[in-house]
Parts: sequence; C-alpha cells; structure tokens
Amino acid sequence: MTTPRSGRQLRIAAHGYEAVIASVGASLRVLRCEGRDLVVPFEADEVRPGYRGTTLAPWPNRIVDGRYEFDGVEHQLALTEPARGQALHGLLSWAEFSDRLVLDDRVVLAAVIEPQTGYPFRVEVETEYRLDEDGLQQTVTARNLGTDAAPWGTGPHPYLVAGAGRVDDWTLALSASEVLTVTDDRLSPVAVKPVDSHPQWDFRAQRLIGDVFIDHAFTGLSRTDGIAEVRLTSGDRGVALSWDERCPWVQIHTADNPGQDGIHRIGLAVEPMTCPPDAFNSAVDLVVLEPGDEHSAAWRIRAL
Repeated sequence: MTTPRSGRQLRIAAHGYEAVIASVGASLRVLRCEGRDLVVPFEADEVRPGYRGTTLAPWPNRIVDGRYEFDGVEHQLALTEPARGQALHGLLSWAEFSDRLVLDDRVVLAAVIEPQTGYPFRVEVETEYRLDEDGLQQTVTARNLGTDAAPWGTGPHPYLVAGAGRVDDWTLALSASEVLTVTDDRLSPVAVKPVDSHPQWDFRAQRLIGDVFIDHAFTGLSRTDGIAEVRLTSGDRGVALSWDERCPWVQIHTADNPGQDGIHRIGLAVEPMTCPPDAFNSAVDLVVLEPGDEHSAAWRIRAL
C-alpha cells in the first residue's frame, strides 16, 4: 500500500471529537467536533499546504537572516522562507515522525533533530495528541540527547475555523495587551508596543475581524487560573485555543494570500509559542536545554 503524501494517518476519536494526525511533521490534518471542522483540513494524499497543522521545533516563527550566535558560536541556517530571507518554523515540519503509542483516543509520536549545519545539537522531540471531553490537547516535549546546551522553542500551527465564511466574517477575542511590531517587507521583529497604540490589533474586547491584516506575535496575556485563551466565533458557534504560562506568546495570522481564493483568509492561524520570533538572537523567553534536560509545553483546542 502506498503511503499518502502527508505520511501515515493516525485517527483518534472520543467524546464527539475526531482528529487525524499525519506523520509528516506530526501534523494535525483534521479536527472535527460532531462533524464540524475546527481547523482547516487538508487531504491525506496532498503535500501539506505550507505549515498547516504542523509541529514547530526547535523554534517557532522566524530567525532573521537565518543567523544567530549561541554560546559564543555563530550559526547560519538554511533560508526556508527565501522571499523574505528568513529561517522559518524550525527543522521538523517535513520530517517523518515515528509512532510511540497509538490508542483510540491518544497517539504519541517522536522524531530526532540530528546535529546539522546551523543547529549542531541533538534533540529528541516527542508529541502527544490526546482527546477528552474538553477537546484535543497537544503536548510537545524536547529532550537534549547531546553533550552541549541547545537553544529551544516550540509551538503549533493550526488554522482555526469558526464556522461558515472566512476570517473576515468571524469575531475574535484575544486578551493580549502588547503586540510585536514587524517590518512590512520581511516581517522581522521591530519592537513590543501596547495594543492601545495599535487599535487595529486590539481584540481584548471581542469584535469582528473584518478586513484587518494580522501576522503578529502578541504578549502581555491576560489569564484565568494561569490559562490564556483565544476565542473565534461565528454566531453561537466557534472554537477556542488555550494554553498555560509555558507559552508567554501567541502568533495570530489571518492567512492572507491575495489572488489565491482557495486559501485566502480561510482560517485563522493561532500559534501559542514558548518564545517570540527571532528569539535565538534576542534570547527573550528562549529555553536553553542543558544536556539531559527536558522541556514540555501544551495547548488545547475545543469547540464552542
């Protein structure tokens, strides 16, 4: 039997939820509740569109120019976003993950980042997807298998779907008081600013997204019992993504692809992150894994 282009298909189901995980990139290919899509899906035998649903590691978002210095050594990564000259979303998005556990409501997959040009560290990445009555939780755990300290960051890349229509038609609640501004051409980080000075990106009071363009990281997150949450709604239905303090940042992207009607603003990317864009250079909230260390982060998607 020929393996689909997106890899082996691992289906889990429980409590009215169904998820399909594709082994390439440990990607969340499908998530439904009572038959309703909560994320933008893609076909099993399709090359995954961009980073839709993938697991981001060992960094989320961008490293500017693909260059950084760590422990006194300069490193140059491949520029995987060539139009902007950036190293985008880590090293595992096209890697084949192996199965560690497959149950009806839970799967665990793993891959190893081998030492390579630009990232000469050996880090094992394990991810668990688990369904329960509160939706789908993903947990990503990194283990430093090498002999040197390694820089680390992670996050997911789902495109949430509130209901019928497109991003413009949905309302967003995002309790973030600060936004990381970026350059127009390359989306390189500039400065953290209060959303009060950029009201187009202030969604602390739930409101219609409309035609606002968003491809920014937010912080200064308001939390309840340590949990931050994004809520995306259409009428009386919607979807929520929540996470704890291990992710002090979240990237929001309106999936703008002008001229490509099939993918233009069809879902809202919501990406909790352990660190901001270009953290390998700024060191802001950067996790440093010492030899033998582990680090875990988790997030949850549920129907509203």
